[in-house]
Amino acid sequence: QVQLVESGGGLVQPGGSLRLSCAASGNIFTIYNMAWYRQAPGKQRESVAIINRLGSTHYVQSVEGRFTISRDNAKNTVYLQMNSLEPEDTAVYYCNADVEVVGTLRSSSYWGQGTQVTVSS
Repeated sequence: QVQLVESGGGLVQPGGSLRLSCAASGNIFTIYNMAWYRQAPGKQRESVAIINRLGSTHYVQSVEGRFTISRDNAKNTVYLQMNSLEPEDTAVYYCNADVEVVGTLRSSSYWGQGTQVTVSS
């Protein structure tokens, strides 16, 4: 019923920047929280940044001041601007959204397929 499609990952040198995008589509009534998670090899998936429908944000300490999450409610899209990237940021990045599907009167959590971000010289 709902699909999340990420784009924007790739290979970047330390200190570089990338911008991730995640577009939600389907039978959407409204989207509440949207978030980015990441999972590095051999590690658990962790929350990177979250934004609510009104634009309030929260970041994991390791990316504070370097990453910026934003959203366009009209386009059902969330972005993650990543600056000053470090090798430790290398991971698969996943988009997550709490979506109320038309006619359900409740929200459910949906995930994108993931996009690889590699920071290496």
